[in-house]
Amino acid sequence: MFNDMPPLTHSQQQDAVERIQSLMAQGMSSGEAIALVAADLRRQHRSDAVTYDESDRINKP
Repeated sequence: MFNDMPPLTHSQQQDAVERIQSLMAQGMSSGEAIALVAADLRRQHRSDAVTYDESDRINKP
């Protein structure tokens, strides 16, 4: 279920909890808040990922 979730530091976990609590305080359901924060974390993780491109090769033939 959580295979696509990146590992989070304790600080990142705390930030996520605070965001979820803030969204819930604004009237969002807990499920919606968790889903939104999780989606944001996944999106951020994907954009932070290093991608390999053929032009990155050091020893080009």
